[in-house]
Amino acid sequence: MPGMAQDELFRLLDIHGEDASECASLLGSPPGGGTRQALAILHTRLGAFPSESASADGCTETDWIEALLRFSPVVYRHHLSLGIPPEASAAILADVGLNLRINRRVHGRFGLDTWGWLTLHMAGNIFRIGRLQFHLVPGGAGGSAAAGDSWVLGVHIPEDGGLSPDLVDASFKQAREFFDRYFPDKAVSTASCESWMLDPYLAQKLPDSNIAAFARRFTLDRCSDAPGDAVYFTFRHRGMANLDRLPRETSLQRVVLERIDDGGVWQLGHGHLALPPAQAKPA
Repeated sequence: MPGMAQDELFRLLDIHGEDASECASLLGSPPGGGTRQALAILHTRLGAFPSESASADGCTETDWIEALLRFSPVVYRHHLSLGIPPEASAAILADVGLNLRINRRVHGRFGLDTWGWLTLHMAGNIFRIGRLQFHLVPGGAGGSAAAGDSWVLGVHIPEDGGLSPDLVDASFKQAREFFDRYFPDKAVSTASCESWMLDPYLAQKLPDSNIAAFARRFTLDRCSDAPGDAVYFTFRHRGMANLDRLPRETSLQRVVLERIDDGGVWQLGHGHLALPPAQAKPA
């Protein structure tokens, strides 16, 4: 990778162990045609604030893995050019290594079935800030923002850690300050979220949970069927087969599976909220 040694790249992306060996093999020879095509797609999206993942366009999963590896230094330099601290860039780019590890948990092999999600990271407009991730997109792109907003922060929930109100409050406050500082020409006042955690059924069944408290922050605009999301994000299990083999050790695990047992369908809640007011700048 131009300007970045391989060991430095793997530290930036939090890649280690077996995944590091596999990634090193991919980078050991010049990129093939599929990888070059994927790289070209990533170049067109950088700095364009896309709200959707890139489409495959004939590139294989392996092509996309290699492209993500090779393009990450470009994104890192883009972040630095905006004045964004190196540690803030590293915090979001570390999702590459995390998703490689998740793929091993789900499929038992090297791979990246979430490569499309990571193409959002490569566009340079999504960041991990405290407990949450925030995706700066044009207003209305997610279908949940209040009418008239020209820019919106899409909210994503990394799997690590809890959702205590204090952590979430701090994350929203820090996000407001971060985007006001580094993207001052793209004023935001609204955040949107699309998640199975916003399905009202979950808050009804676990009303005193931190997940329910998180969901209540949002005005629910609509719901759409997403039967596999609750299963995947609770258990890291793809598909709806062999659910009887999944554990029912926590209240959340039991709620997710019992709804399906009863013939119900989990939904994706689409909601929005007003961000904390911007702090007044010193005169």
